[in-house]
Amino acid sequence: MKKTNHILGIESSCDDTAAAVLRDDEVLSNCIANQKIHQSYGGVVPELASRAHQANIVPVVQQALSIANIDKKQLTAIAYTRGPGLLGSLLVGSAFAKSLALSLNIPLIEVNHMQAHLLCHFIKNDNHAPPAFPFLGVTLSGGHTQLVLVKSHFEMEEIGKTLDDAIGEAFDKCGKIMGLNYPAGPEIDRLAKEGNPNAFEFPIPKVAHLDVSYSGLKTAFINLVNKHIQKDPNFIEEHLNDLCASIQKTLVTVIMQKISQAKEKYKLDRVVIGGGVAANSEIRRVLSTKAKDENWDIFLPPFQYTTDNAAMIGIVGYHKLLQKKWATMNQTVSARLAI
Repeated sequence: MKKTNHILGIESSCDDTAAAVLRDDEVLSNCIANQKIHQSYGGVVPELASRAHQANIVPVVQQALSIANIDKKQLTAIAYTRGPGLLGSLLVGSAFAKSLALSLNIPLIEVNHMQAHLLCHFIKNDNHAPPAFPFLGVTLSGGHTQLVLVKSHFEMEEIGKTLDDAIGEAFDKCGKIMGLNYPAGPEIDRLAKEGNPNAFEFPIPKVAHLDVSYSGLKTAFINLVNKHIQKDPNFIEEHLNDLCASIQKTLVTVIMQKISQAKEKYKLDRVVIGGGVAANSEIRRVLSTKAKDENWDIFLPPFQYTTDNAAMIGIVGYHKLLQKKWATMNQTVSARLAI
């Protein structure tokens, strides 16, 4: 009879404290404590984030265990985010995971946050099977924009990346110029639905190979807004929806061009998307169109697994447990951990 494993996943890479319990590849609970304090600063403040993690991690783990209806003594292993992320935030999750694993005398498993965004597709889903290897992985978030050749669960090669701003960061910075609250991505997405995506034209950066750049596009957007404000102080207010629709279309076009190039270069049929920006409706619309018109095999994560969450940490922990890829107690966190 196959042994059942219960994995506790802990995620603390940025400003969300998250804990999840998985029974093998099935999610029993997935709890997140958001930190609203950063909104007034227009971005995440690292010191405030680490302090909030310290306050949130015990109640979040308790909540995850309670919803899963298991005792901590039933846990088989504990998986935690080793990196990349904010150093102080990572240390809180790491210290808690190590302490609990040591007290329970069960395996400790370190997880790469960016790998987890792609491997969330291996969480049990009654609606569709997980993607077959190899596939083109695309991570789109506030801190990362990556194109990854994924050959197996833990054999990944970065084949393209942003040279400056990540796509989520570009959304937030453009939103800030328009006076939108942080994080601005979801708000731009909402307002864009009522706007004309062709109202304003922005240049598509020309970057070699499969890399992307968003800083020039962000600057072009800022320059356009400032130019029009000088003539009309109410320009943003009067054209907000069109501005959102136009910049969103361009931001998405940049990464879609690189996805198409990578898919052709590596002869890959499957494209797997992960990260917070995977929730963006324009990304989903364009990829769904590709799936329909050009027979792309597209995998978009369920919305609850797009933002930082512990279920994705838990599923990586489960597959590492099967391969006995355990961490050691002296394993250090890494703010710039490579995929």
